[in-house]
Amino acid sequence: MSNSPIRKPQVCVLGSAEPGSTAYELAGQAGALLARHGITLVSGCGSPATRVAAERAVAGGGLVLSIVPPDEMPPADWPATVVVPCGMGDARNLLMALSGDACLVIGGRAGTISEVCLAWLHKRPLLPLVGCGGWSDTLPSNPPDERKNSAILPWSGMAELESQLRGLQLIRVA
Repeated sequence: MSNSPIRKPQVCVLGSAEPGSTAYELAGQAGALLARHGITLVSGCGSPATRVAAERAVAGGGLVLSIVPPDEMPPADWPATVVVPCGMGDARNLLMALSGDACLVIGGRAGTISEVCLAWLHKRPLLPLVGCGGWSDTLPSNPPDERKNSAILPWSGMAELESQLRGLQLIRVA
């Protein structure tokens, strides 16, 4: 019997960014990076940024868990290896926040802020993309509150993201 862990690390990808933006491209690269390192990507796949991250993770042979708000299965071309239709609408944001060992935050709107605050309350490290605009840009200097519940680890490119994931021990060294 092996002493190695069975459960793979899981990272939630939260946020929004439009196709053609730098944040959108970095979201896709982040998905590929997670797949390359055997990290399960958790995403609702509802925004262009979270969808491209999932698509690139699947294309890279990675696992993608998609927790979707309605109570029905999405179309067959949904970019996920496992889908959970929770039927909870926006209350699904708590499931998203709890499903990652850490949460990547890319841009974002009100739903992202909700997920980030829930992740913060439940002590999940936050990895906001900075330098590309959007709500995630302000997270390092404007955390959800004063409690310092979890680490806020900004990144602006793949080398920084990989370093932050190593620091969290989510990328395992063989």
